[in-house]
Amino acid sequence: MSCAKFVAKLVRANAGNVGRIRMSPGRCRSTLASTKSQEGKEQQQQEHEQQEQTNVCAVVETEPVELISQTRTGASRPLDRIHVDFDNTREAYGSKGNAELLRSLLVFKLCTIDLLVEKNKELMDLSRKLLGQWMFEQLMKMTFYGQFVAGEDHDSIKPLIRKNQAFGVGAVLDYSVEEDLTQEEAVKKEMDSCVSEAEKESADADHREKKYKAHRQFGDRRGGVFSARTYFYADEAKCDNQMETFIKCIKASGGASVDGFSAIKLTALGRPQFLLQFSEVLIKWRQFFNFLAAQQGKSEMLLLEQKLELEELKESLSKLGVGAKDDIENWLTGEKMGFSGTIDLLDWNSLISDTTKMSNLLMAPNLGTGHLEPLLKMFTNEEERQMKRMLQRVDVLAKHAVENGVRLMVDAEQTYFQPAISRLTLEMQRKFNKEKPIIFNTYQCYLKEAYDNVTVDVELSRREGWYFGAKLVRGAYMYQERARATEIGYEDPINPDYEATNRMYHKCLEYVLEEIEHSRKANVMVATHNEDTVKFTLEKMNEMGLSPTEHKVYFGQLLGMCDQISFPLGQAGFPVYKYVPYGPVNEVIPYLSRRAQENRGFMKGSQRERSLLWKELKRRLLCGQIFYKPVY
Repeated sequence: MSCAKFVAKLVRANAGNVGRIRMSPGRCRSTLASTKSQEGKEQQQQEHEQQEQTNVCAVVETEPVELISQTRTGASRPLDRIHVDFDNTREAYGSKGNAELLRSLLVFKLCTIDLLVEKNKELMDLSRKLLGQWMFEQLMKMTFYGQFVAGEDHDSIKPLIRKNQAFGVGAVLDYSVEEDLTQEEAVKKEMDSCVSEAEKESADADHREKKYKAHRQFGDRRGGVFSARTYFYADEAKCDNQMETFIKCIKASGGASVDGFSAIKLTALGRPQFLLQFSEVLIKWRQFFNFLAAQQGKSEMLLLEQKLELEELKESLSKLGVGAKDDIENWLTGEKMGFSGTIDLLDWNSLISDTTKMSNLLMAPNLGTGHLEPLLKMFTNEEERQMKRMLQRVDVLAKHAVENGVRLMVDAEQTYFQPAISRLTLEMQRKFNKEKPIIFNTYQCYLKEAYDNVTVDVELSRREGWYFGAKLVRGAYMYQERARATEIGYEDPINPDYEATNRMYHKCLEYVLEEIEHSRKANVMVATHNEDTVKFTLEKMNEMGLSPTEHKVYFGQLLGMCDQISFPLGQAGFPVYKYVPYGPVNEVIPYLSRRAQENRGFMKGSQRERSLLWKELKRRLLCGQIFYKPVY
């Protein structure tokens, strides 16, 4: 029997240490998640040394909360609650000179003027013609470029990184150069790179679902996207060049700070056709599992509670004609399967394993017949090589991250790419997160399925014993995703409103924080500009006794935005990072154009940041600090 298998020679799943499942309200948790006796707690309380909190702007209250050490083998003593004052402008803007405060006020004000924002690219082109290249670059450095971009290359960004570090804020380096393509050019590149040779020859030569096929009206993936960079495939040489750029970012991050971060996007590393096809395969395998669960009367159960009885499953597969009885027996009783007589979703996912021929990976079950069928009837040799090269580039970047002591953030992308991106990231986590969290996956909480995705991945990390790493974001593709679902005709993947997204974000965050509390083998970056979410996180950390000095919970914001959140957190001892874009002025114009678009909505929706900037500027003038310069 031919069955779908996964990445060439990446780590196999090891389900031999599967723990029992115990339930807390609305959650699945394994007994492997660090249970301990009362005697152990008492011993830990006697042995643990008091944590000292160095905090200029934090107000220390006296309400005690238990602190549990990283390995849960040390002692625990009460930890004082920590409250961060986000209204303290002296701490929020201590790293900024008066000229920088004025620049921020100017840029944020310009971002609220609709005409300027809507025509920003045309205005920048006109300014370049009127002023000349040198004067135009100076104007940009005094305004938008200086506000949102750190510099032109690795050397020029070092002073800013050092200054931010002196005030407790780290960096996630992000080389922000993009092609300045017309819409027609972007659509052509996307359709050429997302449609296989078999599909070009015959539109009916496959069994593809419309969500996972390229559609010309949405070929320009930049539409409605402000805060995320977009890569379009040109050829394999360009992918190699982009991999080298990511390697330089990783090395620069390693040289700039201890435990730095670097961000990558998988659409930069290969032909997106593979991501589309593999995403569809993964979804079809889950749909087949749901179909089999319904046959056993378990479709109404929580996702990780759905356990298929092994003997019934074998009989069902045999009746459906998936394979010969001996093949099914061997398939479902291999080393990946547990010995409980049941199979859950994680066991099922592990059936997609490594193979030598990449096109065999793209086999999917047909729900009508139950047969395993190729997603496409033909793959060219070049398509085979393109798939393998993408996986090889991902592996190279992960190895460089390990060598340079850098944690690698894999950014989320559109939902039709995301299942494959998440699975590839999970395979890297299996391989590289054995000793500490090196690889971080990104979860977009505006998705209806975000909580299921988080809980399934946490449970897998717990079973297999590797470190779970997550970055939680609200999401960058909402308008595009909704329009595409409506136009093409599939279910809208986005939560119905902003409040639902907030609830999803907090639900996912609380689950990961509980995992940290239980096992200390999970890490999370709370990547948000929402002050209420930051306060929610701090409150939960206080309740759970999670100390900022453990470096299990990180915070992240974009350079040039929400300094009133980032710097007070950093100076209170919390690990906080700015996403630091850099690149030549002309080549980051597309990034700056999107940042202006994003800031228009952000600044119109909240006057808080501008009022705090004015407050600090007035305070300095009244104190005679007319020529204030940060000291560090």
